[in-house]
Amino acid sequence: MGYVARKLGLFALTLWAAVTVNFLLPRLMPGTPADAALAKLAQNGPVSEATKAAIEAQLGVPTGNIFEQYLAYLHQVVTLDFGISYTFYPQSVGELVSAALPYTLVLVGLVTVVAFVLGTLLGVLAAWKRGTWLDSVPTLVGSFMSAFPYFWTALLLLFFAGYVLRLFPTSGAYGPTAEPNLSFEFFGDALYHGVLPALTILITSLGGWILGMRNTMISTLGDDYVTFAEANGLKPRTIALRYAARNAILPNLTSFGLALGGVVGGSILVEQVFGYPGIGYLLFNAVTNQDYPLMQALFLMITVSVLIANFLVDILYGVLDPRTRR
Repeated sequence: MGYVARKLGLFALTLWAAVTVNFLLPRLMPGTPADAALAKLAQNGPVSEATKAAIEAQLGVPTGNIFEQYLAYLHQVVTLDFGISYTFYPQSVGELVSAALPYTLVLVGLVTVVAFVLGTLLGVLAAWKRGTWLDSVPTLVGSFMSAFPYFWTALLLLFFAGYVLRLFPTSGAYGPTAEPNLSFEFFGDALYHGVLPALTILITSLGGWILGMRNTMISTLGDDYVTFAEANGLKPRTIALRYAARNAILPNLTSFGLALGGVVGGSILVEQVFGYPGIGYLLFNAVTNQDYPLMQALFLMITVSVLIANFLVDILYGVLDPRTRR
């Protein structure tokens, strides 16, 4: 309980710091959303102060000193009310996030979990069978795939599987005539549109999990307790999974916590290439248009998800390795 309490205290302190930084970052950027709107109006002639005030009021540009804005922002965080989006006016930030979040969770979240599980198992197998083809094939494939950046792989799949072979749709999360609902027809259409983005994330992330787990597993296999277990005649499967892999997985588990926390942020480049309406696509538009309310809500979601994922990983660390509780 003391270990959990310490982690909870650190979580609360880090969360407060993240919330404060999240408040300050958009305000440190040059210009405001009203400036962009006024620049367009200025092309047709001078803009009066009354027009400027009306545009700022319509967009809900923050007023008052920085301390008053900070208190208002904390109230928004507690009530989860981030106001109206500047970019997608008059839609609220809550409506936009709730519409985009399911696509990112299903696409990036599911693929991240699959890549971690598959890559970890292949890494364990490669290390246990090192020197054989079961080691060479996953290692070579993993090294080859991990060298490709997200956007390059996405463009290749988009060109060959989308435009040349016409096997999959090239953009969107569902067909132009479909309406989001809970029917099997819509789910099938959504899965069909998500194949190429999912393959992009899987291909570019799987190699890192394989190589990372293989390297730590090989290092662990040389420890004394593994040699002692082999001398006692334990089954190879028991030694590989319950002795070596349990300790070797700890560094990969830390990386998985960070990757899982970053799921809410989505894969911005992948979603941009495929025009996939997830959180990453929404975040790109928010930053481009200096949309303070939408940026703050998305940054806060990403930060909190990373903190929660790391907290859960810390607790799991204490279960797998009791020495970390000291």
